[in-house]
Amino acid sequence: MRLPLFQIDAFADRPFQGNPAAVVVLEAWPPKAVMQAIAIENNLAETAFIVKEADDWRIRWFTPELEIDLCGHATLASAYVAFQELGQPGATIRFQSMSGLLQVHRQGDLLVLDFPSRPPASCATPAGLLEALGLSPRPVAKARDHFVVVDSEAELAALKPDFSALDKVDCFGAIVTAPGDRVDFVSRFFTPAAGIPEDPVTGSAHCTLIPYWAQRLGKTVLSARQISQRGGDLACELKGDRVAIGGRAVKVLEGHFLLPD
Repeated sequence: MRLPLFQIDAFADRPFQGNPAAVVVLEAWPPKAVMQAIAIENNLAETAFIVKEADDWRIRWFTPELEIDLCGHATLASAYVAFQELGQPGATIRFQSMSGLLQVHRQGDLLVLDFPSRPPASCATPAGLLEALGLSPRPVAKARDHFVVVDSEAELAALKPDFSALDKVDCFGAIVTAPGDRVDFVSRFFTPAAGIPEDPVTGSAHCTLIPYWAQRLGKTVLSARQISQRGGDLACELKGDRVAIGGRAVKVLEGHFLLPD
């Protein structure tokens, strides 16, 4: 069995930047264990699996450790594959997912995700979280992921989390963010529990970042950069209970995943 496979650098306008995702095109769903094994074999932050369903597509996302409920960069990568490689017509693609209907709009070479807004709410600080991040005591909030604000881009860039300690914290993912020097805000995202110590560029984290910064800065259209080693730029907008997250994508690899019949 030959499954079409593409590797896409999402939130990037040239290779080896942004966040790489594998996209596997299926005609029908294999057992979950097979998809997890493929994700382990790919050894990327995310492998997306897509199946055509009438006029829509269905999408599922796997890290090397588990299936997750929402992933931005792999959805962007999947839309790129559908539009550029699979002949998806029109300017909008609809994905059915664990997080409901997700749409991606093509605007020139920009792909814009239409995702749910997930504002952070104050919460108790999980034991060991701030220590593992290398931060002094401060407020912590949470949507799906825990959310911490620091004072400056320089402070954020200098963070050196203890990933071994962070893996032991009761926390799926940790977003750390700050005002940007050249953009409205910057961020980093850590999720060793999902097998990804630091994610290069995280669309789903911006479901929480956008409503926070829109309220703090008093505007709905924002520019953002995730300042991981690879880095990535995101065009952001708060639209009521939804967020728009725009980025570019580049194909860096294509082939087939070979499975026994």
